[in-house]
Amino acid sequence: MKKKLLILGALLIGLTKVSAAVDPNFQIYLCFGQSNMEGNAAIEDEDRTGVDPRFMAMYAVDDEKAGWKKGEWHTAVPPQARPSTGLTPVDYFGRKMVANLPENVKVGTITVAVGGASIDLFDKRTYKAYLKKQPDWMKQFAAGYNGNPYARLIELAKIAQKQGVIKGILLHQGETNNGDPNWPNRVKTIYNDILKDLNLKAADVPLLVGETVQKDQGGSCWAHIAVVDSIAKTIPTAHVISSKGCPQRGDGLHFIAESYRTMGKRYANMMLSLLGIIPDANYPRVDKDHRAYVKLHAPEAKEVIFDICGKKYPMKKDYDGDWYGVSDPLVVGFHYYFLNVDGVQVVDPASETYFGCCREASGLEVPEGTEGNYYRPQQGVAQGQVRSVSYYAASQGKFRRAMVYTPAEYETNLNKRYPVLYLQHGMGEDETGWSHQGYMQHIMDNLIAEGKAEPMIVVMESGDVKQPFVPRPGKNVDEERNQYGASFYDVIIKDLIPMVDKTFRTKTDRDHRAMAGLSWGGCQTFNTVLNNMDKFSAFGTFSGALFGVDVKTCFNGVFANADKYNSQIKYMFMGCGSEENFGTEKMAQQLKDLGIKLDVYVSPGTHHEWLTWRRCLKEFVPHLFK
Repeated sequence: MKKKLLILGALLIGLTKVSAAVDPNFQIYLCFGQSNMEGNAAIEDEDRTGVDPRFMAMYAVDDEKAGWKKGEWHTAVPPQARPSTGLTPVDYFGRKMVANLPENVKVGTITVAVGGASIDLFDKRTYKAYLKKQPDWMKQFAAGYNGNPYARLIELAKIAQKQGVIKGILLHQGETNNGDPNWPNRVKTIYNDILKDLNLKAADVPLLVGETVQKDQGGSCWAHIAVVDSIAKTIPTAHVISSKGCPQRGDGLHFIAESYRTMGKRYANMMLSLLGIIPDANYPRVDKDHRAYVKLHAPEAKEVIFDICGKKYPMKKDYDGDWYGVSDPLVVGFHYYFLNVDGVQVVDPASETYFGCCREASGLEVPEGTEGNYYRPQQGVAQGQVRSVSYYAASQGKFRRAMVYTPAEYETNLNKRYPVLYLQHGMGEDETGWSHQGYMQHIMDNLIAEGKAEPMIVVMESGDVKQPFVPRPGKNVDEERNQYGASFYDVIIKDLIPMVDKTFRTKTDRDHRAMAGLSWGGCQTFNTVLNNMDKFSAFGTFSGALFGVDVKTCFNGVFANADKYNSQIKYMFMGCGSEENFGTEKMAQQLKDLGIKLDVYVSPGTHHEWLTWRRCLKEFVPHLFK
């Protein structure tokens, strides 16, 4: 009895190990058919690159020369079926599946197909008799599967079931059975055999069936499309994949490479829909190598270009009218981009919209790792508010808008007054830039929660620099530059500060008022603070647009008397990115040589971009109002 219990225990342990090895997030798809499923178009460079390792294929044959070993998984770089085959719909089925599934989900495909074969070759009742009558070349193809393609498919599927879950079956076959009204029943027999042999349920494992080449594309077997289209009458869990608009290679039977890509995406669209996932809902997206992917549905367009950070990438159109574009690897941080459709620059409708580059723009984030958590909302950290405030600027005789951040405690600590930071964006952006692109509110919330920054109000205004700097013809460029955004100087002193002090619970003395700005906003900060030192006690510039400045004479010689200056300005900060060469470090050193006290920060590895300015804000704010 004791021996029997030990054996039973060992068996249970073994079963537990097998069960634990099965990954429910590893989706397996069985693919079979004849030459169009096997792959009949030349494999191009684009098909060999950019394959996500989450998309894997299982070798169906041994091939010493190719290094293939039956039953092993590999990243699904084509070919799929055998070393001598070409591009197949399976290639782009898998690509699109992993692009739309969660990051923790893998996709595995098993492809067993024989060119020119009737559906009889996959019927375990008829394959021997059928193959016996076929030409030697087909017998040779079938020999790679030990003369029994169906058995090979089941063999490999059983191996795969120990690792993942079979979620669907893909079929592309019928040219050899062109127009056979009994074909759906014969497919049903094989489908039921697969379900039975693998202990699967039809409701859990749909059958996706592709159409042959269409009549208007010169298809030789177009009559079979009607048969395929009727298959759901015989197999309720079958779904048809259209071949409409997909050109063939000239033989009336086989598709061109781009058609296989389109067909593969259509197979994936159907499967994703059956899984309850909206296909392509995750565009734009960024992969682990920091490449950006975009998509646009524009069937009538002749040319679409993906323009990101000034670099242009021609997009490629499939036969559904969908254009796909991919960038080179990008640096981490925020990136503006546009789509150019037949010469017209447009915002990507799939992107969130930002104001940047002097207009509405698309944008995407190449994320940092955990080091970027300072600009992300954190659990347990109280969140402040960013509100839109409309106010009347008497100096201009019109209404304007400002964005105002209040710390989380502002809503509950009703007797407390707060210092104010006036924070400006750069050329071509507006008052939403710091909260929308810069994540200012999260930076502030996190710093305040950590006790690194005083709770404060932050005010952001357009600064009259939304439009690009364009000097008037015949005018001195330097003089024109001095006038760019200069209209804001009266606004901030005469209208904005009084409105903020009247509307919010602020501390109104200079010791509790600071200003900072990025790029042209940095120039505006210098001009505002240094000409109004009775109203500000601290300031900072982030990649400040300060060109040709003589530090000894600028701003009415304010830096000439270092002792006097240092007694007035409690804190001065100058920051920049290490890769932007904007002159910040040189100017900062000149000021230090004069005896001016200031902090300098250089963001490692960043350019003239929002990641630089987020880092600058993080370094600057903790020094205020101490």
